[in-house]
Amino acid sequence: MNALTVSTERPNALAAAPVAEQAGVPEALGWRHAAVSAALPSGLAACGGGGAEGGTAAAPNPPVVVPSTQPSAAEAGRFLSQATLGYSRADLNALMASSYSDWITAQFKAPQSVGHVDWLKANGYADASYINSTAGLDNTIWRKFISSGDPLRQRMVLALSEICVVSVLGINAQWRQFSVANYLDVLEAHAFGNYRTLLQQITLSPAMGYYLTYRGNLKANAATGSQPDENYARELMQLFTIGLVQLNADGSVKTGSNGQPLETYQQADVSGLARVFTGWNLDVTGLSTPYPPDVQWRPMVNTASRYETGSKSFLGTTIAAGGSATEALNTALDTLFQHPNLPPFVGRQLIQRLVTSNPSAAYVARVAAAFANNGSGVRGDLQAVLRAVLLDAEARDATLAASPSYGKLREPVVRFLNWARAFGANSPSGQWAVGDTSDPASRLGQSPMRSGSVFNFFRPGYVPPGTALTAQGLTGPEFQITNESSVAGYINWMQRVVAGSSIGDVRADYSSLLPLAANAGDLLQEINQVLAGSQLSAATLATLQSALNTLPSGTQAQLLNRIYAALVLVLAAPEYIAQK
Repeated sequence: MNALTVSTERPNALAAAPVAEQAGVPEALGWRHAAVSAALPSGLAACGGGGAEGGTAAAPNPPVVVPSTQPSAAEAGRFLSQATLGYSRADLNALMASSYSDWITAQFKAPQSVGHVDWLKANGYADASYINSTAGLDNTIWRKFISSGDPLRQRMVLALSEICVVSVLGINAQWRQFSVANYLDVLEAHAFGNYRTLLQQITLSPAMGYYLTYRGNLKANAATGSQPDENYARELMQLFTIGLVQLNADGSVKTGSNGQPLETYQQADVSGLARVFTGWNLDVTGLSTPYPPDVQWRPMVNTASRYETGSKSFLGTTIAAGGSATEALNTALDTLFQHPNLPPFVGRQLIQRLVTSNPSAAYVARVAAAFANNGSGVRGDLQAVLRAVLLDAEARDATLAASPSYGKLREPVVRFLNWARAFGANSPSGQWAVGDTSDPASRLGQSPMRSGSVFNFFRPGYVPPGTALTAQGLTGPEFQITNESSVAGYINWMQRVVAGSSIGDVRADYSSLLPLAANAGDLLQEINQVLAGSQLSAATLATLQSALNTLPSGTQAQLLNRIYAALVLVLAAPEYIAQK
C-alpha cells in the first residue's frame, strides 16, 4: 500500500494550536490491506436525535428507568459503552449478573488509584531537570484512563475535562505537568461530588489560574487606566456554568418579544465578576525560588494588596464593598450555582458526552431536575445527575437507539481506550508511554488535556456544514475534529497499536481471542460484544467475516494476524464509530 498524502487542516475554527498543512499518512501494516478496504463501509451514518439546541419540540416524558432484571449481553455492552471508557469480557459478565443501578452504586464506592500528582512524584518527575517540561503528564493520564478500576469515575473525569477545560498547551509556567496533574486530581476527587464544590476547587487551582490568566490578576488602577483581567469571569459564565443564552428547564432557548434569544449576561456583568477574581495567586508559603512543584498543587490564596475591595455587581447580585476576597468568591460562585440555566446547561453536555449528541428536551429536563434536586433537596449532586443520565428511558431504550438520528460519534480518544480496556492493555515498565496523540495525520487528532482552546476539541453545539445533520438541525460535536486526515490517521495508527507498536511497551492481551481466531465468525462475535457493545449488524459482521476468511489461520502468527485484522476492521466500522 502506498502512503497517502492528505490535508491535516481541521474544521475547528476555535482551535488555537497550529497544524501542518500537509503530512504523509503512514503505510498500513502488511496484513492484507485489500481485505480491509473491501470490508469497510463507505461512510459514517448521521448521529443525533431531536435536540433542544436544534430547536426540536419536547419528546414525551417517560420515567427514569431503573431495571430490576439482569441485562443481556447487548444491553450490558451498550450501557458500558456509555458509562465507561471501555470494558472487558469480565466487566460485561459481571454486569450481566447484576443490574445497572447496583453497578452504578458499586462504582460510586470504588476506591481511587494512585493520583496523578503522587504518580509523578513517585516516578521522579519532581526532579529539577523537569521544571520546564510536560514530561510524565501524558504517561499518568493514559495510566489512569487505561488501567484504573473505577471506570465510571474515569469516564466522568474525561467528560468534566471537556466541559471545564484546561490545556497544558495554554499554561505558561514551570512544573506545568504537575499543574495539570493536580487539576485532574481535583476533577477525580469531585467527579461524584457536588458541582458547587467542584467550581470552588477548579477556581482555586493554579492550572485554571494560569490557563485563563487570572493568576496574579490586579485590581483596577485609576492612574494607568488598567482593569482586571476578564478572561476567567467570561469563560466561567459562558462555558462552565450558564452559557450565552437564557434556557428553560428543558434546555430550550428563551426568546424575547422580537423572537431573538435572551442573553444571560452583558459586558457589565463580565466586568463586575472579574473584580472578584483579583488578588488570587500561587501559595508560596514556606517556599523559596526556584519554587518546587508543590506550588502547582496548592490551592491559590489571595494577596490583599492586589484585591479589589470595592463593590462588585453582576447578574443582579451586588457584593458590598469591604468584604473579604473569600466571601466575594463564595457569593459569586453561589450566584452562578443557583442560576436557573446551570442544571440544563451542564446536564445537557453530560448527556452529550456519555449518551447522545441531541437529547430530547424531555430528557434534558429530567436530568436538569435531578441536578436541581437530588430527591433530598440537594442541588448539584453529580451522583444523582449521573444516575439520571444513564438510567433514563432515552438512554436505555434499544428501540430508540436503533433510530438513525440517535447516538453520538465516539471521539478518537474513547475509541483507543475502548480497545485498551477491552483487552487488558498493560505497561510492563509502568511508564505508559503512549505519548501525545494530537497529530490527526499520524495519531488520533486528540489527546487528553491538550485541547487547542478553552472551547474544547469540539463545541457542544457544532453542526457539520453541508451534511444531513445540518438539514435536520442536529448537532454533531465530535465531527468538528473529523476530516479526511483524521479518519485516515486514526485507522493507520490503530493498525500499528493493535499489532503492538507506536505506544511504548503498552500491549494488549489477546489470550481470550486466540482460541476463537480460526473461526472468523466466533472471533467477530466476541469482539462485537466486548469492544462494540454488540452494535455491529449481522450484515456488517458477514462482510467482515468474508474479509477475514481470506487470511490464513494455520499458525499462531497467522491467528494473531487474524485478530489484528478483525480488531481494526471493527474499530474502523461506522456501526462502531457511531455509538448508539
